[in-house]
Amino acid sequence: MAEHLIVHGADKQERYQTLLPQALALIESETDQIAALANLCAALHSSFDWLWTGFYLVKDKQLVLGPFQGPIACTRIPFGKGVCGSAWQAGATLVVEDVDAFPGHIACSSSARSEIVVPVRNADGEVVAVLDVDSSELASFDAVDAEYLERITAGLTHLL
Repeated sequence: MAEHLIVHGADKQERYQTLLPQALALIESETDQIAALANLCAALHSSFDWLWTGFYLVKDKQLVLGPFQGPIACTRIPFGKGVCGSAWQAGATLVVEDVDAFPGHIACSSSARSEIVVPVRNADGEVVAVLDVDSSELASFDAVDAEYLERITAGLTHLL
């Protein structure tokens, strides 16, 4: 396995295009869930200028903090609460341009301004985790992020 990622491009989509095969290679042969999630967090976080990148795992009918990169985070999030719990409940990616405008937003960091949350599914299609990414800038995430983060997290299906 390579020690460094080579991520380049003039825009976000090009950066994702160079990251995608490397990120999938990091996790495709890994058999340990935590190891794969940790490396994927590091790969994503180091490739973009994000405030926080991490996973919450579904445990006992709540989301529990998993591997992450960034400042200290909330450790438990109820089903349907905040952006993470809402994405879990909806089973769909949520892109929030301004977290202060999201009803019921859970402020784990006062520096977070925008957020994207991608549900992660197991082989049976059940949401078993979410990928949560926060930015200190407004409107940092869009359909490009949603597409590529969904493609990357789909590579985790064999572990969950």
